[in-house]
Amino acid sequence: MSADGQGRSHWFDDEAGPVVRPYAMTRGRTTSAAQHRLDLIAVVVTEPHADDPETDPTLSPEHVDIVELCRGTPQTVAELSAELDLPIGVVRVLVGDLVDFEFVHVNRPVPPAELPDESILRDVINGLRAL
Repeated sequence: MSADGQGRSHWFDDEAGPVVRPYAMTRGRTTSAAQHRLDLIAVVVTEPHADDPETDPTLSPEHVDIVELCRGTPQTVAELSAELDLPIGVVRVLVGDLVDFEFVHVNRPVPPAELPDESILRDVINGLRAL
């Protein structure tokens, strides 16, 4: 009999299936080298030259899923988290690994503070119309 007294392992949930702790997917890591660039709206894009990730024995199934999800359509870190049903922190570490392995790259959107002011854009449009 197992530790839960009901004849089944505490690592299995009848409704959810096998339970894997998120830190097991990241090998206990909570950050990656690219962590500072991976906010929720950072866009993950599969590298055009990326080989088939399934043939790389160093990649986990979650790594492979991320590469495949981003191959057709670039995805934000938040979208990947939702699609894979994984915590944001885990996705950040996994994406950081993939950046290091050169399977994906990350495009950061322009911060709102760096975007031109709407009044400047209107002045440019009005100036062009005046020509």
